[in-house]
Amino acid sequence: LSKDIQVKRLVLEKPQLFLEKLKNGRGNWEGIGQPGHKEVAPQKQKSPEESAAGLPITSLAVGEMTIRDGKVSWQDQTSGLKKEVAAINLQIRDVSLLAPVHLEFSAIADGQPLSIVGNIGPLGKEPGKGSVPIDITLKAMDQLVMTVKGQVIDPLSKQKFDLSLNLSPFSPRKLFSSLGMDFPLQTADPKVLSRFEIRVKVVGSPTDIVLSKGSMNLDDSSLIFSAHVNEFSRPRIQSELDLDQIDLDRYLPPAKKTTEKKTVSSRSGKKKINYSPLRRLALDAGLKAGKIKAHGAVVHNVVVKITGRKGFFKLDPLSLNLYQGKFHSTGVFNCQQDVPRSSINLQLKDVQVAPLLKDSLDQDILEGTLASQLSLTMSGDEPKTIKRSLNGRGKIILKDGAIIGVDLAKMIRNVKGGLGLAEKSAQKTRTDFAEMLSPFTIANGVIYTPGTTLKSPLLRLRAFGKASLPDETLDFKIKPKIVDTIKGQGDTKQRSGLMVPLVVSGTFSAPKIRPDLKGMIGKELPGAEDLKKLLPGDGSTDEKIKSLQDDVKGLLRGFSPSK
Repeated sequence: LSKDIQVKRLVLEKPQLFLEKLKNGRGNWEGIGQPGHKEVAPQKQKSPEESAAGLPITSLAVGEMTIRDGKVSWQDQTSGLKKEVAAINLQIRDVSLLAPVHLEFSAIADGQPLSIVGNIGPLGKEPGKGSVPIDITLKAMDQLVMTVKGQVIDPLSKQKFDLSLNLSPFSPRKLFSSLGMDFPLQTADPKVLSRFEIRVKVVGSPTDIVLSKGSMNLDDSSLIFSAHVNEFSRPRIQSELDLDQIDLDRYLPPAKKTTEKKTVSSRSGKKKINYSPLRRLALDAGLKAGKIKAHGAVVHNVVVKITGRKGFFKLDPLSLNLYQGKFHSTGVFNCQQDVPRSSINLQLKDVQVAPLLKDSLDQDILEGTLASQLSLTMSGDEPKTIKRSLNGRGKIILKDGAIIGVDLAKMIRNVKGGLGLAEKSAQKTRTDFAEMLSPFTIANGVIYTPGTTLKSPLLRLRAFGKASLPDETLDFKIKPKIVDTIKGQGDTKQRSGLMVPLVVSGTFSAPKIRPDLKGMIGKELPGAEDLKKLLPGDGSTDEKIKSLQDDVKGLLRGFSPSK
């Protein structure tokens, strides 16, 4: 065969190609070009040097190669799928080994326009060796415009590439609309996912890819990124992300209004998680973010660093600014065994509680400056197993704060007024305090507090008991203690009244909070008759007590963990 190819002009008018997959799974193109039953002699295996020798031609000259108004039809009889690409036009001009090849392609795919325009080459005197420049622009569906510019290096041997990709701004929502398809994601804000663009430089080979100078814009958010991935069978990944800001609440599914009870899901019978891919992974990833909003809460100056290999990963650090305070955390995830183990340490300092609760839970129940320390260990990958394996310790300190909706000062003088059962005033009740301290330990999912204390001008309050995470049950007692005077604040009046111990029981979803009547009789009161006179309502003593319990539960519902 001649290695010198010269073609002046080649034109195909209205070519049509019909591809069909039959019901038996065979394609109508299968078997074309086969040599029948003639035995083919085995080919000698080429050496790497011979494989890299380039294409077996010495010169190439094609003045024009054109396809006009072509069509390709596809039909799959097994699924009933039909596709068609029509109005296919292809023009290649001035083809040679020593000059760029100009390419113009256009078609209509399922009613949507598609085009590719640009230059490829020159291929060089030895095609397949050396660098092949590429500069093409792809347009699709009147929405997408992507340019690819760079070079492919030794395409027949090393197969390296050095390319710059640029996807111009487009609207994913409009893209789906132009295809006549519903947008696949439902978001709380229907205006999001209306603008997306990306630019990145890609350098690599079949075993190594480097992303650099990456930038991505999504709606109002901008991301700068870089990454390096190699050894794909045992991937080693390095990445850095720098995000300016994002409101994640806009991208979450819209809130559903329902009164249906949630069913507890169980993973019993489900396939066990395979951690083998994580054991093969080596990871070094970092993230910085200026501002993130999630579930109503806003955080600033987020820094995250994750490193690990062979199934052992470290989080160090996770730090951010949170409502005038700081959050810092480190952690470990170990999946080297079938049952993963984790640990976490975190610290909170100078966090303002009131705006945090208002933004995240829409609750106005607590004020103050929060500090906290917490160390936890756990194992497993199912919620039930994790809860039962939870162990650790910590403490919570809340200073210069207030409990909104409860007046403990009145409580120590009168059951009826202190628990909010008297006539309501225009001013919202509250209990100011200097410090609330809650040390705790966690053993096998049960949280114990030996003595949570609250210090206020008129009283001291102590709470002790436990909360079981696996069973979601509560068992606490709260005992107030009167302060005789508050001379330090200009008041020498002797304080007296009825202290009301409280018992907290029930479950997380249905807590029961009631006065500890047994604790009151014979201690703070001379006798049971004095207690009966203080109880509000009409009827028998038992009815009065039940009425008081119901009112207390309703008053303190805002403190329920189910909120």
